[in-house]
Amino acid sequence: MSNTIQTLAQLEQPQDFVRRHIGPGQQEIANMLEAVGATSLDDLIEQTVPAGIRLPEPLNCGVAENEVDALSQLKAVAEKNTIMRSFIGMGYTGTHTPNVILRNVLENPGWYTAYTPYQPEIAQGRLEAILNFQQVTIDLTGLPLASASLLDEATAAAEAMGLAKRVSKNKKCNTFFVADNVHPQTIDVVKTRAEMFGFEIATGAPEAVTELDVFGAILQYPSTTGEVTDLSDIIAAVQAKKGIVAVAADIMSLVMLKSPAEMGADVAFGSAQRFGVPMGYGGPHAAFFATRDEYKRSLPGRIIGVSKDTRGNPALRMALQTREQHIRREKANSNICTAQVLLANMASFYAVYHGPQGLQTIANRIHRMADILALGLTTKGLGLLHSTWFDTISVVVEDKAAVLAAALEKGMNLRADLDGAVGITVDETTTRHDISDLFDVLLGADHSLDIDQLDAEVTTQGSTSIPAELVRTSEILTHDVFNQYHSETEMLRYIKSLEDKDLALNHSMISLGSCTMKLNATAEMIPVTWPEFGALHPFAPVDQAAGYAEMIAELSDWLINITGYDALSMQPNSGAQGEYAGLLAIQRYHASRGEGHRNVCLIPSSAHGTNPASAQMVSLKVVVVNCDKDGNVDLNDLRQKAADVADNLSCAMITYPSTHGVYEETVREICDIVHEHGGQVYLDGANMNAQVGITSPGYIGADVSHLNLHKTFCIPHGGGGPGMGPIGVKKHLEPFLPNHQVVNVETTTAGNGAVSAAPWGSASILPISYMYIKMMGGEGLKKATEVAILNANYVAKKLEGHYPILYKGRNGRVAHECIIDLRPLKEASGVTEMDIAKRLNDYGFHAPTMSFPVAGTLMIEPTESEAQVELDRFIEAMIHIREEIAKVESGEWDATDNPLHNAPHTLADICDNEWTRSYDRILAAYPVPAVARNKFWPSVNRIDDVYGDRNLICSCPDLDSYREIAE
Repeated sequence: MSNTIQTLAQLEQPQDFVRRHIGPGQQEIANMLEAVGATSLDDLIEQTVPAGIRLPEPLNCGVAENEVDALSQLKAVAEKNTIMRSFIGMGYTGTHTPNVILRNVLENPGWYTAYTPYQPEIAQGRLEAILNFQQVTIDLTGLPLASASLLDEATAAAEAMGLAKRVSKNKKCNTFFVADNVHPQTIDVVKTRAEMFGFEIATGAPEAVTELDVFGAILQYPSTTGEVTDLSDIIAAVQAKKGIVAVAADIMSLVMLKSPAEMGADVAFGSAQRFGVPMGYGGPHAAFFATRDEYKRSLPGRIIGVSKDTRGNPALRMALQTREQHIRREKANSNICTAQVLLANMASFYAVYHGPQGLQTIANRIHRMADILALGLTTKGLGLLHSTWFDTISVVVEDKAAVLAAALEKGMNLRADLDGAVGITVDETTTRHDISDLFDVLLGADHSLDIDQLDAEVTTQGSTSIPAELVRTSEILTHDVFNQYHSETEMLRYIKSLEDKDLALNHSMISLGSCTMKLNATAEMIPVTWPEFGALHPFAPVDQAAGYAEMIAELSDWLINITGYDALSMQPNSGAQGEYAGLLAIQRYHASRGEGHRNVCLIPSSAHGTNPASAQMVSLKVVVVNCDKDGNVDLNDLRQKAADVADNLSCAMITYPSTHGVYEETVREICDIVHEHGGQVYLDGANMNAQVGITSPGYIGADVSHLNLHKTFCIPHGGGGPGMGPIGVKKHLEPFLPNHQVVNVETTTAGNGAVSAAPWGSASILPISYMYIKMMGGEGLKKATEVAILNANYVAKKLEGHYPILYKGRNGRVAHECIIDLRPLKEASGVTEMDIAKRLNDYGFHAPTMSFPVAGTLMIEPTESEAQVELDRFIEAMIHIREEIAKVESGEWDATDNPLHNAPHTLADICDNEWTRSYDRILAAYPVPAVARNKFWPSVNRIDDVYGDRNLICSCPDLDSYREIAE
């Protein structure tokens, strides 16, 4: 032990978090630098990144704070938010998150660090939870086909409009109807989407649609002001003219109300927020979406389906839409890539925990509270806008300002945007005391109303606020899963049993290229569940959100500095939404200059599939630009195509470093060529983890980028979502950033349409990125980028003698990821990239990104958070797999009777009395000694994708269905 005397300043370690986040220690960094042939991190960066794009100045993101101080400082900011009791409604309500779900799902890295279930054999737990979500959706909406969650209710509405256009037989019609009693934020988002599609939007009272010629319509049930009406005749009238009807429904009301399907709806959607997910100032919240079976090929988002594995056992997988954007590109149904999986899981567990009886109790209590409130107010002479309701009443008042002021005095927020009325939505958290306070606010303290007496009157008279013909008579949640886990003990074990089926970052590294599966530090996650952030309604008066405003402003300033842009919008709540918002800003900019005809988007052949899918969402024509043999954008082809479409060139979408994992030397020239022909440059932010502190999109010359906060800035992937995709722009695009009809965003132009339901997107997860940057500081952020590049080059160096590295940049370096080419091995041995991906499961690893951006390859991104010991473990697995491939090549192993072809191996395989394979069981399950120390068992064998698509089941199958599959 050293006897060196140190000062207090020397003993304090503001850089403590930096060394926790970055996996390799100083000695490991030295070891890896030696292995790759660099003398220092600076030397490696000089060898790797073109000098002309390296930043001349360090980042201005402050100095690193330790975890304790950063949390303390953010807590002080959070306390500037004023948490009132919210009765605003409009699709956002208070809810109680069951503590067993809060602690064991939302706060559990086994759930929030998992990746999208593209490798279903090691994702059966979250797949089951999402299947449960689909079953809840199917039961409550009455429609037979449900997706695995969308981004928010307003986005789901826009997607419903897109589906209606695709499937409506009224092909020549270009008009879509939105009832004027739909939530205003939904109307806003739909109008924005329609503008770019060139659709005409008609609005009016719901019944007005029966006189119009439309390809589709959206109706709200109950209405935004609370009215519950039978929509059957309206739906039938639209359908008689070959239109498609989508019903925006409140999920809790559907426990008591006749389902949309029973009224004839083609589509039903809404938010699942009130099923146990905090309001969080707007999100993240899972949206549910259901439709008819015949529209399954047009459904946006993901579907979880039931298939079977090689042992004939039932197994779950993503069906039909798996990576749809990457396959169908601009012909995809939607650009949606991120789903709100973590939040859908929470909502499904909420339904499982409460079961049908528990949900009915909650819904009945909410409705009874509304009845008592309405009876008391009408007894005292106040008028209501409607005579029917589930949980929302709109009260006619003479002096609205005085009522709202009185509510604020009581610590309550009412809905304030109605003419001559205030809206009041009660919810699961509403108490008798709240109802009493509402009487005080609306009637004065001397109202003399007694809640028990009012309750007795409602009981005696019977409730008529839900029309008799709209009372639900059909059963819900009859499946076993919703009827057996109602004690906390059983629920805890059920959640744990599913978690144990999934491989997440708490087990081993996830080396997915372009997905940046880095540490989601606990200190970053803690503020998410603080009530100061979680309990705020997104449409609360802005002066009550001072803490959010301060946090968002500081985070925005940091991100602006990091990206080299001039302005930022936090509204997009996924990376794909960010792409859409960025392209929307570009198109609005062109239109403002009288160049609205510019409608061509140049996209390299290597681009992410969401790029062309996003381009089609703003009606851009995609022209593909070739790549050269080294994987770079072919400048000659770019010049020619830019010149060919110069008069109509809107933009180019590029990724940097390239999707091929190298720093292209000509990126500035690419930007110059596009600008020369009047276009804008959209730089995809997917690979920002290789830019932060080293270069930036703005410095390179791009005009707009989205940032995947769930990649570079540490918001966890959550099993496939949530995400955030804020966009940075140069000054000339700032006026064209999204705004919001309900809450004006002061940093952009009033009247700009919204792209998400809430003005600041999924605001409650922004503290994660805030904490990350706060604890890393400018120097730490740069070092993270340097070590990410080091780790990728170390993996590439160690594997290049065993697998060809497909693309390399200057001095033979890769960026933050590398692509190994399996095509020669496949040709020589018959072993496929799928075989290798599944065999990695036996070694305890999630496979790298498979067959993207090049078919027959694996793209590996180790991130800066993985220590050398974990990298070496992964390298050992890959080298050992290469040796196994050699045995197939040489004929030592049969082409099909080998551990690669049969991977992954389950415990059922190893314990099988009928083991007949030519290789040893130990080799199958424990191929290297390191596996035995921390064995992860895939819960199912390799899944039959073709069977699953041909026999689509997207609901929880009954036991007989399981038996049929097994037979």
